[in-house]
Amino acid sequence: MAGRTYAENRPYLLPETLEELTGPEAGAILLPPHLDWSERVELHLDDPAELKLLYQRVIREAAGADDLRRYLNAQLLRDIWPTLFLPVQARRLWEDRFPDLALAA
Repeated sequence: MAGRTYAENRPYLLPETLEELTGPEAGAILLPPHLDWSERVELHLDDPAELKLLYQRVIREAAGADDLRRYLNAQLLRDIWPTLFLPVQARRLWEDRFPDLALAA
């Protein structure tokens, strides 16, 4: 049965494995417009709020597996997973594929 909201029906991309997420662990990132259409600002990975914002946007808006691999880092994802604000369907899909994320939450 289809959900009633866009977030419930939207397809979310997932990597095959978390280990393929080899994005940066430090520095500043400027996301491309297809991932972040707000004011173009750098997001700093050493700032917890900006790190969460970057991961939330990439998980929600990734257009391909390359987006996930380029911007997400497996260890950082595991560290911040419980604090990410994600659509229920996105969180469920990720935790179903990667049960260790659910255990961290």
